[in-house]
Amino acid sequence: MKEALFYEKLSDGKVKCGLCNHHCIISPDARGICGVRENKDGKLYSLVYGKIIAYHIDPIEKKPLFHFYPGSASYSIATIGCNFKCLHCQNYTISQYPKLYKDIPGEYFSAEDVVKEARASGCKSISYTYTEPTIFLEFAYDCMVLAYKERIKNVFVSNGYMSEEALRFIAPYLDGINVDLKGDEEFYKKICGARLEPVLKNIALLRELGVWVEVTTLVIPELNSSEDFLRKTAKFLVSVDPAIPWHVTQFYPTYQLTNKPRTPVEVLKRARQIGFEEGLKFVYTGNVPGEGGENTYCPNCKNLVIERFGYFINKINLKGSRCNNCGNPIEGVGLP
Repeated sequence: MKEALFYEKLSDGKVKCGLCNHHCIISPDARGICGVRENKDGKLYSLVYGKIIAYHIDPIEKKPLFHFYPGSASYSIATIGCNFKCLHCQNYTISQYPKLYKDIPGEYFSAEDVVKEARASGCKSISYTYTEPTIFLEFAYDCMVLAYKERIKNVFVSNGYMSEEALRFIAPYLDGINVDLKGDEEFYKKICGARLEPVLKNIALLRELGVWVEVTTLVIPELNSSEDFLRKTAKFLVSVDPAIPWHVTQFYPTYQLTNKPRTPVEVLKRARQIGFEEGLKFVYTGNVPGEGGENTYCPNCKNLVIERFGYFINKINLKGSRCNNCGNPIEGVGLP
């Protein structure tokens, strides 16, 4: 265990966690919503510091990040636990584990181990992913600081529910993030056990702080597939920065949401069209390889500048991060 960051002591031995926007008030010997922060004798502890449950080398496109060192590899790590309870979580066996069991599984890594593995694997970045990385922020932060010194980039794949204090704390070391913008307020309440507003605020704050942001919406039939929601989401992203890439991806039945069908490709194509209609420069369809919605086109001349199939890049038509046809700059980080 490691004493947690971002908490305050209350009366009667209780503590208030300030790591995310749940702001859990935790009684002695109890845990927060995430299941991995525990009050011991009036002090809050992280139970997952260095307890890595998953580690893999992934293409950065899998996060998905399409405008962040495209074609590079990312060393990806996770612990158990999550501050959401999404009914459709594809990684529920590790994200929801603490809600079912008291033990904390995982293989011990030091921050030095993580950075060493990333460097030895030739990875351009370390991704804190698979579950919500905010809940293991103490460990992620130590890794991020070391990675920064080694010129290895840091990436979060996140639900965007961290507190403003926590976000500002990691921002100097956070190079890129993909934030799930999951649905409207009702969706967040019923499906995720959370609220929409903090996510919207954090997306805007992340861009303000200079972090490269991409956004994913997993489009689920009848829950967040309406034109009204998709258009409002696109308008919001345009209001923050029209260069934010928006990934509208295909849902398939999983975990506790098996009563909804796989998202029709036509719905994804319409969502992509809506994004462009509202003024976004880059909109992608996900989980449907070969449909063409994975490619990057120059917003100015519509030239194909990055051709993809799934997580893999077939062709890049960029020079100095500019379209090689018209010279228009293409926004991103680490583009050729």
